[in-house]
Amino acid sequence: MIDRATIDKILDATNIVDVVGEFVSLRKAGVNYKGLCPFHDDTTPSFMVSPAKNICHCFACGEGGNAVNFLMKHEQITYPEALRWLAKKYNIEIEEKELTPEEQQQQSERESMFIVNEWAMQYFQDILKNDPDGIAIGKQYFRSRGIRDDIIEKFNLGYALPQRDALAKAALKAGYQEEFLVKTGLCVERKDQEGRRKEDSPLADRYSGRVIFPWLNVSGKVVAFGGRLLDSRTKGVQQKYVNSPDSEIYHKERELYGLFQAKKAIVKEDRVFMVEGYTDVIAMHQSGIENVVANSGTALSEFQIRILRRFTQNITLLYDGDEAGIHAAMRGTDMLLAAGMNIKVLLLPDGDDPDSFAKKHSATELKEYIEDNQTDFITFKTRITIENVTDPVKRSEAIGGIVKSISVIPDQILRSTYLSELSQKMGIKETTLLNSMNNMIRKDIEDKEKERARANGETAASVAEEPQRAVPNEFIGLHTVDEQTREVERLLAQVIVRHGEKVIFEDIETEDGDKISLTVAQYINYDLSQDNLKFHDELYNQILAEAVEHCGDPDFKAEAYFMQHPDVQISQLATKLAIDRHQLGKGFQLKEREGGLRQHVLHLVLDLRMDIIDKRLKDIQTEIRQVGGDMERAKALMEEFKDMQELRNALAKQLGNDVVG
Repeated sequence: MIDRATIDKILDATNIVDVVGEFVSLRKAGVNYKGLCPFHDDTTPSFMVSPAKNICHCFACGEGGNAVNFLMKHEQITYPEALRWLAKKYNIEIEEKELTPEEQQQQSERESMFIVNEWAMQYFQDILKNDPDGIAIGKQYFRSRGIRDDIIEKFNLGYALPQRDALAKAALKAGYQEEFLVKTGLCVERKDQEGRRKEDSPLADRYSGRVIFPWLNVSGKVVAFGGRLLDSRTKGVQQKYVNSPDSEIYHKERELYGLFQAKKAIVKEDRVFMVEGYTDVIAMHQSGIENVVANSGTALSEFQIRILRRFTQNITLLYDGDEAGIHAAMRGTDMLLAAGMNIKVLLLPDGDDPDSFAKKHSATELKEYIEDNQTDFITFKTRITIENVTDPVKRSEAIGGIVKSISVIPDQILRSTYLSELSQKMGIKETTLLNSMNNMIRKDIEDKEKERARANGETAASVAEEPQRAVPNEFIGLHTVDEQTREVERLLAQVIVRHGEKVIFEDIETEDGDKISLTVAQYINYDLSQDNLKFHDELYNQILAEAVEHCGDPDFKAEAYFMQHPDVQISQLATKLAIDRHQLGKGFQLKEREGGLRQHVLHLVLDLRMDIIDKRLKDIQTEIRQVGGDMERAKALMEEFKDMQELRNALAKQLGNDVVG
């Protein structure tokens, strides 16, 4: 457990811009910073980071909070894990009490797997540096590939001893559980011919005798490993590499090799180079080009593209020029375009991959070659699929394929620009290409709608009727009384978060003759409790209760307290209330009135009471219409209606409105 003093120390040291900047490309926007939201498919920067308030907030999807909330959501980690991440970043030592057996049992499986992987990475590194076999075999291999010691250190490269259970024995001796050695994929269970577990030697190392390439996720946690056979053992072997299997902490389609080491350079250069393998990434880093990642031979996934888009919209696919390289460059192109990425392609001369090419050239030469030879995807696809094709049908199909790629681009102007370029290259009228593209877009929309309908169990007839469906009556009124009440409650919660600890009434004399002062939170709580009123939203009630409870604390600041709250729901809500400047339409606006904080609070409380009374008046009118022949009930309702009207008029007078019955 982390004590409160240490938590406060961590939060005080945390800079929200530094933390978010590890994962999102941020640009200055006045006193704040903006970037693409990492929590939804953002197309325009809607994620705001406030260094003054030390919080972040997305104005599109509503996600946000302090640095801890951000890490919890982004990295899918727990509150203590996020605190440890920050403590490590800011070099703050955490002294934790020894966990009880019960608490150890509650340690999350994910955290246990991360811990085992971190240990394994250090184990492989230690073998490479200090073990005679590691130095003679593993380090010699890296040196034969021209990899410098500083790059070995940068990418945490290592070596696994050839003994089939060397790591397993070392891990078990160090106290790590067999369960997590298997779940991370570091070891596999050994079984006899009958499929029974070998009790004398139950575990075998997955990577024995291989050089090791650790996979770090975007936040630097070890999620997986790749192990490569040494050159002397690869003759006739198809599978040179063995990679970690999918697990609770690793899914290959969600990770990019080298992203942790590359992310700052990607932001700085506003471009990412995509290559195929581990050594391609390492060789380019060694040549001075650091904004490079690898998808390790798999097709790009939407998740990987979304990760890259947080850092840049510009990507260059950098592959060797053989058939496999061309195929790799073609894969995922449409997905990149649909995500709004600006694609360039560079196929290296035959016989070279990024690894070998980088070794032959200096950093300056490599950068110049890339700049001079990379082409946009239209030129690339035209050269690959259309040039030297004379058959009219095949040529038409190839042009259609390029138009299809253009059709997925979300930016209309960019689509038009590419169509114009294709028209000039192919000598085809732009209107012809435009009509073809529009038909493709229309068909794609129809197909998606049919797929949605099938998923929802709708019939073909219902799909056909969809555009003509009328708007339900309940959505016609934009600002109902209930909505107005919710908005007043939101504004009251907002003033509690922003100013809850501030005194607005001083030296009030009680019935006992004592004098007291009331803060914003205490006054709101006192006024509402007079009639047993509560907020409809339980989070608002919790915020009010905690504000009242802590108002007596000498250092209590409501805004900081709630934005750093361990309950992620409260901290996210507090962040939204602290930042939000939400305004309703002209039909209903609640403006902060003149006269200072006290007047503003008084008016909000009166507004809430007015809304409650208005709602009750409407309910009474409905009940009167439905009362039928029950005259006694009708009379009671009329009397209540009269009392409520008088109370409403009195409140209206206090509010300064010209409202009459």
